[in-house]
Parts: sequence; structure tokens; C-alpha cells
Amino acid sequence: MAAAAAAPTRAEVLSLFRSLIRTAKQFSDYNIREYTRRRAVDAFRENRALADAPAAAAAFAEGKKQLEVAKRQAVVYSLYAPKSKSVMELKVQ
Repeated sequence: MAAAAAAPTRAEVLSLFRSLIRTAKQFSDYNIREYTRRRAVDAFRENRALADAPAAAAAFAEGKKQLEVAKRQAVVYSLYAPKSKSVMELKVQ
């Protein structure tokens, strides 16, 4: 039998959140960067009230998988970075 999955600690959850936000900042494209950041924040807000350990552990594991996907995508997007900035990034003079 497999042991029951332990719920992640608050420090582990915050570390995962910070890692996701840090990875989102690596995207050079504004739209991808904001989408990744928004998706991370929304997922953490949605799972904020998880009380039972198995559900919290499952959500944490899914978050770690998403972090690995985001890291891989950040590398791929850096290889094909747009040469010009998005309209959202241009400064108004």
C-alpha cells in the first residue's frame, strides 16, 4: 500500500508560487508573460481553501508539473523572441 500524500507546508507552497511568478517574468512576450502570471495567481486563489491533505498534495504536484512546463516554454520562447515590443510595453511620451 502507498502511504497517504502529506499536505505541502506553507513554505513549500509559497516557494512554488514565487518560482512560477519568477518563471513567468522570463518570457519576453508581454502576452505570454501576463498569461502565465495570471494563470498562476488564479490557480493559487482557486486552491487556497483546500483543506484535505490528498487534494492539497495533488494540487501541489500539479503546480510543480506546470512549473516544469513553464520553464521549458520559457527556454523555447527565448529562442524565438519577437524583435519588437508589444504595444502594451511601449512607453507613452
